Amino acid sequence: MNGEHEHIKERYGLVRSFGLLQATALNMSNMVGVGPFITIPLIIAAMGGPQCMLGWALGAVLALCDGLVWSELAAAMPGSGGTFVYLRESFAKTRFGRLMPFLFIWQFIFSGPLEIASGFIGFTQYVTYFWRGMGPVESKLVTAGIGVAIIALLYRDIREVGKLTVVLWAGMLVTVLAVIGTGVIHFDPAKAFDFPPNAFTFSQGFFLGLGSAMLIAMYDFLGYYDICFVAGEVRNPERVIPKAIIISVIAVAIIYAAINFSMMGVIPWREAMESKFIASDFMDRAWGGWAGSIITVMILWTCLASVFALMLGFSRIPYAAALDGFFFKPFARVHPRGQFPYVSLLTVGALSILGGMLSLDWVVPALITARIVVQFMGQIVAVHLLRTQRPDIERPYRMWLYPLPSI
Repeated sequence: MNGEHEHIKERYGLVRSFGLLQATALNMSNMVGVGPFITIPLIIAAMGGPQCMLGWALGAVLALCDGLVWSELAAAMPGSGGTFVYLRESFAKTRFGRLMPFLFIWQFIFSGPLEIASGFIGFTQYVTYFWRGMGPVESKLVTAGIGVAIIALLYRDIREVGKLTVVLWAGMLVTVLAVIGTGVIHFDPAKAFDFPPNAFTFSQGFFLGLGSAMLIAMYDFLGYYDICFVAGEVRNPERVIPKAIIISVIAVAIIYAAINFSMMGVIPWREAMESKFIASDFMDRAWGGWAGSIITVMILWTCLASVFALMLGFSRIPYAAALDGFFFKPFARVHPRGQFPYVSLLTVGALSILGGMLSLDWVVPALITARIVVQFMGQIVAVHLLRTQRPDIERPYRMWLYPLPSI
């Protein structure tokens, strides 16, 4: 497809309008979101001290390796739907040709809305910074309200969505820079490196804690592949998508490390692990109550950017599956004026709002487990099948050091 023409339609009626800036913004907005601002206390508690940074580091390595898997598949098969397309094409000449994409789409109907819902839950959690007396009913109303707002923002032409993506991404960058800048000014090494006794003793407890920390880290890194789900709306996808994935993982890994050290350098980790509003408490302690209020508003903006990016990408998956007969036909409908899959968008949005009624400590393990078993492991096998059984599919990008990232 000729990348010089900005608005060429994909074979299914979508418009290729996203470039490298929009693609990177989409991924990074998805990845950062409210995640680190609600999980930093959890990851500190998992390992019991600043050694939790090891969990972040290993999570970044895993994300980069998996990002290379996504890059090779997306560059070879740049159509809307992401994993659905990769599994359908890569397994086409095996006995699992229809089973794998079928399993993925039904797994996604469970895990995709849960991932979006985790953002709604995080948003509501930070709203309680201002509304301390919020009860269960009010909490569910806030969750539903933010879900409806995100659907409304996405119910438009992809070119307008691309502009909104960059605006929301810019707000996310301002938020993390404010946190990191404050951390640099107020950083106390004695607090940041206050390791407990035997912090790095290789015991069963250490490895169990590290496993829990990596699970949380991988949840926070999720989203480096979001552009793959809207690949049918990307210009020059064979070049843009791999670059966007790699840039996103590296940039967000640096951001997460800086945010964590910033916060632990201001708030002692034993206090931080008990905080419900870690970023707000951090700014409050550094500058005063006014700063805590401002950063809370900025985090709510960042959360909006994340769930916006998630719902945009995930709404294209049932659409792609329906086009090929793996899902219900109405999901293949495209809005007559906006040229976006509106039935799929509305359904994913509604399921996400329902998922937002659950608790975060149930949502995160459930979505990660479901995602690993079918999607991530399936795609690793798909890369091998693509190389060995599908020579008819051109691969303009090949992962570095194959097969090490897959292993």
